[in-house]
Amino acid sequence: MTTNQELAAWVKTVAALTQPDRIHWCDGSPEEHGRLIDEMLASGTLIKLNERTHPNCFLHRSDPSDVARVEHLTYICTQNEDDAGSNNNWMDPAEARAKMEQLFAGCMRGRTMYVIPYLMGPYGSPYARAGVEITDSPYVVANMRVMARIGKRSLEHIESGKTFVKGLHSIGDLNPDRRFIMHFPEELMIQSVGSGYGGNALLGKKCHALRIASWQARTEGWLAEHMLLLGIQDPDGHTSYVAAAFPSACGKTNLAMLSPPETMKGWKVWTVGDDIAWMHIGPDGRLWAINPEAGFFGVAPGTSLKTNANCMNTLGRDTIYTNVAMTPDGEPWWEGLDGERPAKLIDWQGRPYDPANGPAAHPNSRFTVAASQCPSYSDKANAPEGVPISAIIFGGRRSTVAPLVFEAMDWEHGVFAGAAVASETTAAAVGAVGQVRRDSMAMKPFCGYHFGDYWNHWLSFQTRTSKLPRVFHVNWFRKDENGKFMWPGYGENMRVLKWIVERCNGKAGAARTPIGFVPGPGDIDVSGLGIGEEVLRALLAIDHDVWEHETTDIAAYFASFGERVPAALKQQLARIRAEIDAQRAA
Repeated sequence: MTTNQELAAWVKTVAALTQPDRIHWCDGSPEEHGRLIDEMLASGTLIKLNERTHPNCFLHRSDPSDVARVEHLTYICTQNEDDAGSNNNWMDPAEARAKMEQLFAGCMRGRTMYVIPYLMGPYGSPYARAGVEITDSPYVVANMRVMARIGKRSLEHIESGKTFVKGLHSIGDLNPDRRFIMHFPEELMIQSVGSGYGGNALLGKKCHALRIASWQARTEGWLAEHMLLLGIQDPDGHTSYVAAAFPSACGKTNLAMLSPPETMKGWKVWTVGDDIAWMHIGPDGRLWAINPEAGFFGVAPGTSLKTNANCMNTLGRDTIYTNVAMTPDGEPWWEGLDGERPAKLIDWQGRPYDPANGPAAHPNSRFTVAASQCPSYSDKANAPEGVPISAIIFGGRRSTVAPLVFEAMDWEHGVFAGAAVASETTAAAVGAVGQVRRDSMAMKPFCGYHFGDYWNHWLSFQTRTSKLPRVFHVNWFRKDENGKFMWPGYGENMRVLKWIVERCNGKAGAARTPIGFVPGPGDIDVSGLGIGEEVLRALLAIDHDVWEHETTDIAAYFASFGERVPAALKQQLARIRAEIDAQRAA
C-alpha cells in the first residue's frame, strides 16, 4: 500500500506483533468516513444525535476509567535520563520497548488495524511534519480525520522522502494497570496502549505535535509550543498576529475565538489555532507560525454563547461529542450551556441523571470539530508560509501577584516571564484551592525534554535574528480585598489585546517597573466598564512584598532543574530583586 520501504516494513512488523484480523490503509475519503461511522453506530461505539438540531453529530461514551490524559503514565524514553529532565517521567528505552511489546502482543486479534498517514500543518508548507498512526480504534480514525490532514496526500508527502513520526496505538483492554504512553524522541516514535481518550490516543496531537515536535524543534531550530494563534484586526484593516500560552482554566480557547465587545467598533479577531503553534524564523527574519492541527478538540463544560459565542456557532453540525450528557430529544448537553438544565437528562455514562452521581457531563467532556467551521476562522490558517508573529503572550491565574498586563523588557526577560508562568488551582482541580503551580510556557506536561535545555533553546533565538516578537504577560484573574474579580474578562479582554498591538506598533504608553512595562491608568480604554481609576490602578499595581515572595518561589522552582538552568534566567531574577529593593529603599 506504499512505496516507502521503511513504512511498509514497520506496518508489517506491527501486524506480526498485534495480529489483527484485517489491515486497512486510511485514505481520508468521505466514503471511508461514512463506512466507519456506520460501523460504529452498529457496534454502539457512537450514538447518533438529533439530526434536525445537530446534523451529522454523534456522541461517544468512553470507559469511565478512561476520561483524561494520564500524565503519571506518560514517559519520555531517552538514552540519557538527564535529557528528559525532572519535568518528565523517564523510562529507559529498552525497558519501555520490552514492556510495550508485551502489552501489544496479540492485542488486535478480532479487530481491524488502521494505518493512518497524516500531516500536521497545511499541505505544501515547508513547516509541516508527517506521521503515521497505527490504531485499532475506528473512533481514533474518525477524530484524526478532523484533527489532522489524513490520507493520500499525506502519504504522498511521506513517499516523497520526508521523515515521519511512527505512532502505534491500541485501546488494549482499557485496564488502567496496563495503560502507558511512551515517547521515544530520539527515534521519532510514540507507543500508546490501554486508552481510547483523545489526548492519549490521537497521537498527532499532544504526543506528536508537542512532545516529539519539541525535540525535533530544538534539533532543527524552531519552536513547538502549546499556544493559540489569533489575528487582531484594527479599524484600519491591518491585522497583527499573536501567539499565546496559558495553563488550564485560564481561558485559552475563549481567547482564541474571542468576540470583541460592541463598544470596540471596527476591531475583529481571526482564529488561526486554539491549542498548538509551530514557529520558525522566516526568510525575512521574523518568527512565522502555523497551526499544525485542522480541528478543535475542546472542553465542553463551561462553553456557552456568553463565554464563547464563536465556539458555540462552530458546533451543532459535523461534530463528535465525547462524554457529554444527552437530552431525551437526543441533543448534547453540559454544565454551563445556555438556558435551564432540562428536567430529564441521560448522563455521560448513559444513566438517568442523578445529582448524587456527579455532573451530567464529565468535567473533561469534549467536542471534536473542524476548525474551518468556526465563524472567526482566519483565511490565513492554511497559508503554507504561516502568519508573522508580532507578540507572544503568556498568562496565568493569579489573584494578587501579576498585574492585568505587562510587557517584557526584551527577549531574554520575556523568556524569564514564560519560564516563571504560574497559576493558582481552582475548585475544579485536585488539591487545595489557591495552590500555586508553575507551568513554564504552559508546557510542563508537554515538553519532550529537560526544561533547562528548553529555556536555553528559547534564549538562542536572540542570537539568530533581531526581529523577534515582543513578549507580554496577562492575568485576567486579579481579585480585590473581598475576593471578587476586578476585570470582567471574556470579550472585554480585547481592550488588553488592543494595548498589546499598539505597543507592538509604537502607539501606546507604559511605565517601566522591575517586572516589565505596565500601562498607566490612561493607556487602556475602560470606558463603559464601570471600572474607576482606583480599581484600574489596583489591577496594574506591583506590590513589592508580594513580588519579594514571588521571586523566592521562582528561585526555588529554577533550582529544582539543577545546573542546566540558563544563567540568563537567574540574572533576570537577581535584577528584579535588586530593583524591588532599590524602590523600597527610595
